[in-house]
Amino acid sequence: MDQWLRLFWMFIKINLLTTSGPASAGLLYKEAVGHLMTEEEFIEAVGFSSVLPGSDALQLAMFVGYSVGGVPGALVALLGSILPPTVLMLLIVSLLQRMRGEAWVSNFVQGLAPAVAVLMILVAWKIFGEDARNWKAILLAGVSLIAFQLKVPPALVLLAAGLVGIWLFR
Repeated sequence: MDQWLRLFWMFIKINLLTTSGPASAGLLYKEAVGHLMTEEEFIEAVGFSSVLPGSDALQLAMFVGYSVGGVPGALVALLGSILPPTVLMLLIVSLLQRMRGEAWVSNFVQGLAPAVAVLMILVAWKIFGEDARNWKAILLAGVSLIAFQLKVPPALVLLAAGLVGIWLFR
């Protein structure tokens, strides 16, 4: 029981002090290596969590938790990892629910919308990078845009684009 409490507190602390990613891995290294696992085990955990799809931080937490306390350890580490952001999001949502009638909140969201749109355009531009002049990529983007406008489910558009990409970019 003491080991599970230590795991829980360690992941609460890591997720309160970092925003995930390399910073959380660095802090987890400092907290876990030599205390809960060897450096080789930690490197293996980072490798596995990087290869598998999904959140690296959550997978790393579950790997460390499992290596320390089996399935219950993995669940305790996962709970310690997801509890801080979940509580924070619930607090923000409840605050916004209380303030939703305020005019400034609506104005804030209206001001935020164009900035988010520009951010999405910049991300798309970076993703295209060198392919911005590639007629195949532009064609695929155009067909995807039309499919989205026709209300085709996004998952189907992405799946179809990936399959067409296998054929188109070989």
